[in-house]
Amino acid sequence: MTDEVLVSRTGAAGHLRLNRPAALNSLTGGMVEALHAGLDRHLADRMVQVIVLSGEGARGLCAGADIKMLADLGFRAPGQALAFWRREYMLVARIAQAAKPWVALMDGICMGGGAGLSMHGAHRVVTERTRFAMPETGIGYFPDVGATWALPRAPGMLGFWIGLTGATISAADVIAAGLADVMVPSASLPALVAALESGQRVADALAAHAVDPGPSALARDVAGIAPALAAPDMAGVMAALDADDSAFARETRDILATRSPASLAFTLHLLRAGAQSPDLAACLARELEADALFLRRADFYEGIRAAVIDRDRNPRWERVAADDLTAESVAGWFTQ
Repeated sequence: MTDEVLVSRTGAAGHLRLNRPAALNSLTGGMVEALHAGLDRHLADRMVQVIVLSGEGARGLCAGADIKMLADLGFRAPGQALAFWRREYMLVARIAQAAKPWVALMDGICMGGGAGLSMHGAHRVVTERTRFAMPETGIGYFPDVGATWALPRAPGMLGFWIGLTGATISAADVIAAGLADVMVPSASLPALVAALESGQRVADALAAHAVDPGPSALARDVAGIAPALAAPDMAGVMAALDADDSAFARETRDILATRSPASLAFTLHLLRAGAQSPDLAACLARELEADALFLRRADFYEGIRAAVIDRDRNPRWERVAADDLTAESVAGWFTQ
C-alpha cells in the first residue's frame, strides 16, 4: 500500500481516497497498484456494501495519469510505460465489472485517468465544481481509459466533440453525455457519504441529495455541428466547420487548430472503431495497441513538454502530410 491512496472502511462504505493533492491526485504506477489492492480488500470484506472513490484536497478528484512520469518512461523504458497503461486499463475493466456498487465523487477536476476511474462505475456523481475533460489531443495523445467506448455512445456526436477538442465541460454537460448520473452540491457530499456509510441504499441516498443540473448548452450547440463531426476524416471535419458561419463552429475549429493533427486523426479513428466495438474490453485492448504506437511518435513528448515541463503552452507539432491523415491511412497505423 502507499499513502498516496488511502484505503479504509466506515460502516457499510469502503473508501478509496486519492491522496496526492499537490499533484492534483495524478496517478502513478504505485497508486494504480494500491487501487487494485484496495478494490480487492473491499470486495472481500463482507461489511462493505458500497465502494466510494474520492480525492484529497480542494481542487478535484484526479487530473489524470502523471504524464511527466509517462514521458520519462517512454524515453527510458517504454515497456514500463506500457505496463502502467496495461494495469490502469485492467483497473478500469474491474471497476466496470465490480460486484459491489462503485460510487465516484467527481468533485472539482476530473480528467483523463480520473475520468477513467469514474465514468465506467455504477454511480457517477458530479457537483457544481466539476471540471471534466479528456484533454489528450492537446498533449499529442488520444482519449484512453475506455473513453473510446464511452464517448461514441454519447448522444448527438457530443462524445466526439469532447474527445476531439479535449475541452473542459460542466456537470450538466457530463450528465448529458452519459458520463455521469446525478449532480449533488459539493456541500452535500459529506451527508451523502454518511448516508452510504449508514447502509442506506445507494439509489435512495443519491435521490435524497441530487439536484437538477439544468440543461446542457453544450449538447445543444454540438447538435448543430453534428454533420461536421460525422465527416469521414479530420480534413472533412475542418472543411465542414469552415463552411459553417456559426459562432460555435468557429470556436470548435479554433480549438481543433491548436491540437496535434496526428492525435486528432487517430482519435477520430478510435472513436469510430469504438462505436462498432462489442464491449469495453475490446476498446481497452485497442487503446493499449495505440499506446505502443504513440510512444514512438514525437507529438506525445512534445505535447507533454509544452504542457508540464517547459510549460510554454506552445507545442510544435510534427508536420504530417494530408494523405497520411486520411481515414484509410490512419487505420493502417496499426499494421506498421
